[in-house]
Parts: sequence; structure tokens; C-alpha cells
Amino acid sequence: MSNEDLKNLELRIDTLIEACGDLKKENSTLRNEKDSLSQEHARLLEKTQAARARIETMITRLKALERN
Repeated sequence: MSNEDLKNLELRIDTLIEACGDLKKENSTLRNEKDSLSQEHARLLEKTQAARARIETMITRLKALERN
């Protein structure tokens, strides 16, 4: 291998190392976003279930009022 070939190889390796670092940072960011979105999703599911329960209770009360 010539000196020029070694320099080119070194540049390519440096580029790959940099790309790997960038991908690790991006992966970490995406994992954090996923965790945050999962928590928000769970919170919204709880709110939806609570709202559904309140609505079902209201419907039951309205039906009872209609009967009386």
C-alpha cells in the first residue's frame, strides 16, 4: 500500500468513526423521545379511560332519569 492509499484509508476510517458517533447520539435522542412519547401515551390512555367512565356514569344517570 502506498502512502496515499494509507491516507485515504485513514480519512475513510475517521469519517466512519464520526458517523458512528453521530448515530450513537441520534439513537440516544430517539430513545429518549420514544420513552417520553410512551409516557405521554400512557397518560393519555388513563385520561381517556377516566373520561369514558365519567361518560358511562352520566349515560346511566340519564337513563335512570328517563325511567323516572
